[in-house]
This record gives sequence, structure tokens and C-alpha cells, in this order.
Amino acid sequence: MNEIKQVTIGVTGMTCAACSSRIEKVLNRMDGVEAQVNLSTEKASIKFNDDSTQLSDVTKKIENLGYGVLTEKLDLDVYGMTCAACSSRIEKVLNRQQGIETATVNLTTEQASVEYNPELINEKSIIDKIKNIGYDAESKNDSKDKKTYKENEVKQMKIKLIVSAILSLPLILTMFVHLFNLPVPQMLMNPWFQFVLATPVQFIIGWQFYVGAYKNLKNGGANMDVLVALGTSAAYFYSLYEAIKTIGRPDYMPHLYFETSAVLITLILFGKYLEKRAKSQTTNALSSLLSLQAKEARVIRNNEEIMIPIENVAVGDILSIKPGEKIPVDGIIQKGRTAIDESMITGESIPVEKSINEEVIGSTINKNGLINMKATKVGKDTALASIVKVVEEAQGSKAPIQRLADVISGYFVPIVVGIAILTFLIWITLVDAGQFENALVAAIAVLVIACPCALGLATPTSIMVGTGKAAESGILFKGGEHLERTHQLNAIVLDKTGTITKGKPEVTDFTGDIETLKLLASAEKGSEHPLAEAIVAYTTEQDITLADVEDFDAIPGYGIRALINSENVLVGNRKLMSQNGIDTNIFDEDLSKLETEGKTAMLVAVGGVFKGIVAVADTIKENAPEAIKMLQDEGLEVIMLTGDNERTAQAIAKQVGIHNVISEVLPEEKADKIKAIQKTGKKVAMVGDGVNDAPALAIADIGIAIGTGTEVAIEAADVTILGGELLLIPKAIKISHATIKNIKQNLFWAFGYNTAGIPIAALGLLAPWVAGAAMALSSVSVVSNALRLKKVKL
Repeated sequence: MNEIKQVTIGVTGMTCAACSSRIEKVLNRMDGVEAQVNLSTEKASIKFNDDSTQLSDVTKKIENLGYGVLTEKLDLDVYGMTCAACSSRIEKVLNRQQGIETATVNLTTEQASVEYNPELINEKSIIDKIKNIGYDAESKNDSKDKKTYKENEVKQMKIKLIVSAILSLPLILTMFVHLFNLPVPQMLMNPWFQFVLATPVQFIIGWQFYVGAYKNLKNGGANMDVLVALGTSAAYFYSLYEAIKTIGRPDYMPHLYFETSAVLITLILFGKYLEKRAKSQTTNALSSLLSLQAKEARVIRNNEEIMIPIENVAVGDILSIKPGEKIPVDGIIQKGRTAIDESMITGESIPVEKSINEEVIGSTINKNGLINMKATKVGKDTALASIVKVVEEAQGSKAPIQRLADVISGYFVPIVVGIAILTFLIWITLVDAGQFENALVAAIAVLVIACPCALGLATPTSIMVGTGKAAESGILFKGGEHLERTHQLNAIVLDKTGTITKGKPEVTDFTGDIETLKLLASAEKGSEHPLAEAIVAYTTEQDITLADVEDFDAIPGYGIRALINSENVLVGNRKLMSQNGIDTNIFDEDLSKLETEGKTAMLVAVGGVFKGIVAVADTIKENAPEAIKMLQDEGLEVIMLTGDNERTAQAIAKQVGIHNVISEVLPEEKADKIKAIQKTGKKVAMVGDGVNDAPALAIADIGIAIGTGTEVAIEAADVTILGGELLLIPKAIKISHATIKNIKQNLFWAFGYNTAGIPIAALGLLAPWVAGAAMALSSVSVVSNALRLKKVKL
């Protein structure tokens, strides 16, 4: 009988009855679905036939209509995973649960990220489901101190390893009898002495493998623990059988493999210990980011300065920061002037001058001035917290290249068990007929050498180190998939204003004397135009004291008129000068040259006499030409996209070395231009900083937001460049190439190791203890190779 299920899901994006009606009609046309959509509650009540329709089909249909399905995100710390089969098993079980949209489990970070429908499943049910299949999980909000937990875990593993090694050492000596016929104390060859040494290794130290194997098999899965438990148990119990045969038969020479089981467990623990230590190094980037945060803040309350923990700072608090101290939280300067070292956040080595009403970032360093600031963002809302969150999510995400390894890992263990059984049967019937122990040794070697750990670690460790390395340089990848796609780019589109240029007009040229400059700035002081602000800022830098303005008049389309010290001052274009009978023809060539360079030129006249020219432009960033050349050297086609007129756009492009310019583009047309480039078959990155760039950033294959830009742009992008330094863009592409190359190396060796190792073991050319050592070292080699990314020069 077909099962009818009824669920209620939240729907977002509905604005009127037409929306709810449309969703309802479309859902009701689906096979076996009955839906009622309520606009006021923003919920859809759905009955569906579980045999013909899945809930995921329903939610996908709603999303395809342009609406959203209400989901929440849960980040979990997961404990007890030992190999890729474990993470794959948890992932499969979670993704089968009704109400869970997506679940990804990362073996390296030991974290799970679950997107779920709160109407259908809750946080406790998700955690219970993980516990039911034999693992432990906690919400990251409630989680135990992960660093302390990992340190204790490594300590416990080290103690187990030492005990196991001490008990296994005498057994290792017995191997020399078999291999080199060397003399050893006769007691070591006693089967019951070996039994006493091997048993605690097998069932106390190695108990974790039995527990892991049982939990996985109980839930229909198989992981590394199954292989280890099978292989070591076969060796141990066959040896015990041989030992029992000596009872009453002193002349019987038993074939013992106690050393094989004990040494295998010791070597596997040794490999796991090295792997844990190496994996802890992959989280250094995140730890160093977290360590940047100030621990205390000096808050002014009731006219008194008091030190309080950083957690107790509230939005609106006034904080006092002395020279050399860290800025505790994000805020705005209320009093004072200083230089701020923002290198740990933006990568910019030169301190930035800051004064009243300018923003400061938490965890940066106040270099030389005493300032008071007002807290605007605290706790998880600060810039540093946002950066840490992005890095955590990127390290916990999966790149598409990992899917192949995940699929293979899921089938790997059952296949290996099958190969081991087949190896045993071929040996005992054909290769060495009737020789049980030779067949057993070959089968054990197959089981042990085929551990899929290296395969499961190949991708996530590289992603983790790569994103961490990028974060240290001021490059934030929002996920592993973005890190992977970045290396496929062959075209990059750069917005002009705020990306290639500073986004703030500056005086570039001035012809005239100091008195003219003083009168010019005094006149412009009364204007709110950005060009006027640039002129006033220019004179402020030169410590020129401005004069009082007796009268001011802005003339739209022409310029301004001001009365200063009883003198008539005019600042504007040719038309303004001509209208007031001032001849400027002699300067036409100078004006044209400035305009050809993309600058806005203004004429200055005092008392009816022409006095000079001032040119203002949105100047290019210092490293823009170098960054663009680096991108072109990487083989990327670099395109500038701007709303400016053709002449200004070409002037800026010429300065930075860009040959392909798309000018006079309306804000709403930017995304269409990106689509047009994509249609030519190119993988396109869009770099921008403004609200008007957000659609283009979202539509591009990779959206790169300049960190000094708007939050909307940063939200829409896949990669954020902190501080606006363009040189970080080619560096982002370089770290992407390096990471993908590293992943491919890891996968090659992981696949190659198993492909070569299993046949060698099956042919009987590999002793089980050698197979165990090789298996342990393969995982360590993969993690060690990933750690080489830390040394990549950006």
C-alpha cells in the first residue's frame, strides 16, 4: 500500500495572493501531491505519495518558481570518525532524513554542516540520528572546547601507543627468527608468553576498532575499523588455535602470528597519532585568526575608565584605546587621531591614518594616538568574527573534486573484504593447496593495506590548508567549490570605480600660486560635491589655512561663484569663464590634455583675471598595473567594465595596461555583459565593490568582492579580497592552482597506493606488518603533502 505523508514547510518570497495561488497550482499538478499554500502564515501544507514523489522534488519545484523554502543551518562537531567511510556513512544517513535539505561531513575538520527544514526535523533529532549510528555530535554553539578535546585525544592516543609499543616490542623480536633465523630468548617463542603480550593489545588497546566495526556493520556500513578488526582478529585467533594445539603436545611446532596482530595495531595507532598531529597543524590559520582578538576593553562609564572582558562590550559603548593597544571591537572614532595597523585583517602593511567619524576594525592595532571610539559591532558581528566564520565554512565545505573519492570510499570496504575472501580461497585451493596459514597471511595483508584513509583525507586536508593560507594573506574563499572553480578561470572582468581606481577623487594637477589655491579651496569649502571635497582635502594636506567666505553661489552646469576678502572668485568650466568675459583660449591645449587623461579640469579666476587650472580624478590604485600584468601573464583575458564615457574609460585602461574595455554600461546591464562573455565559452570572474555590482558578482562563475566595498557586494561574491589590494586577485588564482594541483597529487598517490598495494598483497609478496606500516604511512604522507601548501609563496 502506498504511504501518504503530510508535511508543513515554510515558504519565503511570497508577496500577494497570486504568489500563493501559483505555488499551489504548480504543486498540485505534480504526481500524487495535494498542496494548500497559506499566504498569511507563509506555509505550505503538503500531502504526497512517498512512492512517486520525494519531498526534495517538492522543495525544488518551489525554488524553481522563484520562491524560497525556509531552512536553518546547523553546524556540528562530530567525534569518533576514523576514515572516509565514516564521514560518508553519516552523510548518507542524514541526507536520507525527511526535512534535511543537505548535509556535508568533513573528516579532516571533524565537522558537519546541515541545512534542514525546522518544520520537519529539529536539532536534537539530527544529533540523535548521528549518535544512533555510533558517533557523537554536538552543536558548535554548545560544543566542548575543540582545541582542548583534540589535545586530550592526542595525549590519550600517545599513551595507548606507548603501551602498545612496549607490549609489541618482544613480539617484534620473534619476527627476526622467521626472517633471519636469529637466536632469541626461548621464552619469547613460548606461545602462551606471546598470548599474554598480544591479548591486551588486541582487546584493550585495539578495542576501539571492534567498537567502530560493530557500530558500522550494525547500521549497514563498513569502514576502516572493519578491515583492521577482521585482519588482526584472523591473525590473533589463528595463533590462539595453534597455541591450544600445543597442550599435551610438547613436540608440536605452532605457527604463530601474535606478533602480526599486535604489531599491526601498534603501527595503525602510530599512523593515526602522526595523522592527528599533522591534522592539528592544518587548523593553525584559524587558530591564529582567533588569537588576534583582544581579551579586554577599556570602557568609559560614568566618566570613569574601567577594564572589562571583551564579551561584555555592548553596541554603543565608548571605548578608550591607547597607543600600542588592540582595537577591541568594530567602531567609529569619536575623539582623537591616529594611525591603525590593519595588516592582520587586510594584509596592507602601511598603517592607515584615521580621525573622527572614520571606521576602525576590531583586532587591528592602534599605533600612535590616543582615541575614543564608539562600538558599532561586537561579538559575532565584528569583521574578524565574520572572517573566521567564512574560513570555517570554507574549510568545512566540499569541493566537487572530492565527490569521486567519496563515492569510491562508500563502496571500497565491502569490495576489499570480497577481494580478501577471494584471495584466501585462491591461495588455499590453487596457489598453495591446503596450506591454511599462507592463505590467511595473504588475506590479512589485503585487508590491512587497503584502508581508505588516504583517499578520504586527500581532498579536505588540501582545501583546509589552502583556504587557511589564503585567509592569512587576506583572501577569503567562501567554500571549497569556489577555491576549485577559481583555477578554471580564463577571463576576469574588473569594475573601474573603487576596484581599479581608489573610488575617491583626488587633486592630480594644479597650476597657480599658493594664494590662488587658498582662495580656490576656501570657495569650494561651501560645496558638498565630491570634487570640492577633494580640493579641500588637498589644501588640508599642505596645512593651508582657509579664508572665510562672504557669499557663495552654486551655478548648476557651470561651477561656483564665491566672494572672499571682497574679491570675486570663479571656479568652473569654459562656459562659466566665457560668460564672465574671461578668455581661456590659450589654455585649451592644456585642458584637452588633462581631459584626455580622464581627469576633470576646472578653471580658476580671481577678480576677473584667469589664475590657474585644477584637475581632479579618481586615481588608480598604486598596484593596479602590476596586478593586471600578473593576471595577463597567467593567461587571463582582463576586461574593464564601467559606466564612464569611452574617452575616460580608455584613459584609465591605458594607465593600467588593459586592452579590452566595455564602457557606458548602466548598472542594471552589468550582469548581462557577464552573461554575454560566458556565452563565448569563457569561465568568467567579476571583481567589484558596489551595490550595483552585486548582480554581476552573483551571475559570474566566480564573484570577487573588494573588501572595502559594500556588504551587499561582499554577500553576493564567492571570494572576498580584504582591504582592496588588487595584488591579492592574482594571488587568489595562484593559491587555487596550487591547491588543486596538491589535491590531484594526493588523489593520485591514494588511488595508486591502493591500486598497487592490493595486488601485491594478494600475491603474497607483502607481510601483514609491512602492509600495516605502509597503510599508516600513506595517510601521513597525504596530510604532509597538503601541509606543503603552507610554504607556497604568494
